[in-house]
Amino acid sequence: MTSQVSSPAEQADGTVVGEQRKPGDAKDVRRLDRVIIRFAGDSGDGMQLTGDRFTSETASFGNDLSTLPNFPAEIRAPAGTLPGVSSFQLHFADHDILTPGDAPNVLVAMNPAALKANIGDLPRGAEIIVNTDEFTKRALQKVGYDSDPLHDGSLDGYHLHPVPLTTLTVEALKEFDLTRKEAERSKNMFALGLLSWMYHRPTEGTEKFLKTKFAKKPEIMAANIAAFRAGWNFGETTEDFAVSYEVAPAATAFPVGTYRNISGNLALAYGLIAASRQADLPLFLGSYPITPASDILHELSRHKNFGVRTFQAEDEIAGIGAALGAAFGGSLAVTTTSGPGVALKSETIGLAVSLELPLLVVDIQRGGPSTGLPTKTEQADLLQAMYGRNGEAPVPVVAPRTPADCFDAALEAARIALTYRTPVMLLSDGYLANGSEPWRIPELEELPDLTVRFASGPNHTLDDGTEVFWPYKRDPQTLARPWAIPGTPGLEHRIGGIEKQDGTGNISYDPANHDFMVRTRQAKIDGIDVPDIEVDDPHGARTLVLGWGSTYGPITAAVRRLRAAGESIAQAHLRHLNPFPANLGTVLKNYDKVVIPEMNLGQLATLIRATYLVDAHSYNQVNGMPFKAEQLAKALKEAIDD
Repeated sequence: MTSQVSSPAEQADGTVVGEQRKPGDAKDVRRLDRVIIRFAGDSGDGMQLTGDRFTSETASFGNDLSTLPNFPAEIRAPAGTLPGVSSFQLHFADHDILTPGDAPNVLVAMNPAALKANIGDLPRGAEIIVNTDEFTKRALQKVGYDSDPLHDGSLDGYHLHPVPLTTLTVEALKEFDLTRKEAERSKNMFALGLLSWMYHRPTEGTEKFLKTKFAKKPEIMAANIAAFRAGWNFGETTEDFAVSYEVAPAATAFPVGTYRNISGNLALAYGLIAASRQADLPLFLGSYPITPASDILHELSRHKNFGVRTFQAEDEIAGIGAALGAAFGGSLAVTTTSGPGVALKSETIGLAVSLELPLLVVDIQRGGPSTGLPTKTEQADLLQAMYGRNGEAPVPVVAPRTPADCFDAALEAARIALTYRTPVMLLSDGYLANGSEPWRIPELEELPDLTVRFASGPNHTLDDGTEVFWPYKRDPQTLARPWAIPGTPGLEHRIGGIEKQDGTGNISYDPANHDFMVRTRQAKIDGIDVPDIEVDDPHGARTLVLGWGSTYGPITAAVRRLRAAGESIAQAHLRHLNPFPANLGTVLKNYDKVVIPEMNLGQLATLIRATYLVDAHSYNQVNGMPFKAEQLAKALKEAIDD
């Protein structure tokens, strides 16, 4: 979750903290404070579905959790190869946690490729559950194994559980009228049942999910449920699993409320819907499918009952063009994309700056440049969001910090766009988009009032007393121009990308007017009301770690570790990247050292150095994966000691 309170339990390594035997149980039940599980297999093995179902049941049980899906960009990578490995990591605990975890306590490997791709991340003593049916000579050679790791002693440092998952699944489903290939597809449900038994996860939700998902295929539905139950029963009866584990609900980690598990993209979609309702405006999404943003389009298309209109355009330019047209027509307009799409949309974003219309541009960042790493995360679009347009075209930039925070960030981006009549860039990324965590569903009265007033008549009096409508006559507080809905009598005005005359909106090539309009548009963005940045500094530290976006979880976990070890370090995290909070300069000057971890080569650090003349130190990573808490803790300790 997003608490900034130091928690010694965050340092727990997953070891047993208590042991008990339930009355009537034949096996030991051990109590853990947290567990990190990684499911791994071919991209066709259903690892993402397996992880998602385990996550959903864990959320319903009441644990705090954080997830990290990781999958290839190819629709179907070659089976049994290292590039084709798909994994899903889940960290769940009885206390407040912030990251998917650094190293899995348990690895479920469906084939040799999954084992080889992930074994390097496991600490000694971790449990490994392998599908022995897939460890054939050919499969081993395909990924470079010279000998079978299940028998050559290379896994002696781990608790190995060899399980013939495929054989057991086929045997459990022999009464069904299925081919062997069809039966084998349910082995992920067998594995899910086994892990559900090991960690005392609820089962009702998964069975209900399978009944709904395969409602039109009753034989497949029954087979999957049978495989799931067979996995549970296998754990209960086999001698290989002598112990099961309990992780109690995180009863003290959450404020009182109703919670659900939510991913970043789903939270963002819900935030956009909530913003449109709070503004009493129809929501329009003009979008072109692109990883990892497409789920927002998919979700919003389900909500026509809330006045949502979705348009899947033929390309990125058409998507934003339609969205800008919807903004001109009085909608809360949104376009969603990733980095390559932002590049294509840049000219229309500039047009929105010139027209001064509200428009939300949602960029779910991924690895680049060009097509880059479509399914891997990165934070490398910040400078593109700031400056990636011709001319002086300033745009506000907002970034969520966690999957659940994407909901609030969407509301904040809408507030700025509607209040100041400007396009707004919202920078999420693949880590937040696909990751999930518990989210407290807010009450309606907690949501901001985003009510908009449209222009309704003349707003200016000429020298001769004539009342007219000036489309660029500004609000003295916000510098926003009036929003005039086309078709409103008397509010006819010119639009287009050529420079406007101040006030009238007529075409103007006058040098002085252009200078005035450029400075006015910049002043409007500079004057946006954003909250001061909050600093978490309980011990009067001399080193500040400053972050933005999805680095919040790893940074906060690292800070907790350092403080638990007796170190003093301060932390601050930016949501508003343009404009910066008004107190940011003062905050930075209060510290001897400022360290900025980013999943890029130092883009925020560049802005901070240029804006505040502070010698900020970058700590950078661009490997397509989020930071690990221990990695950051080590780097920050070196900065403190330097």
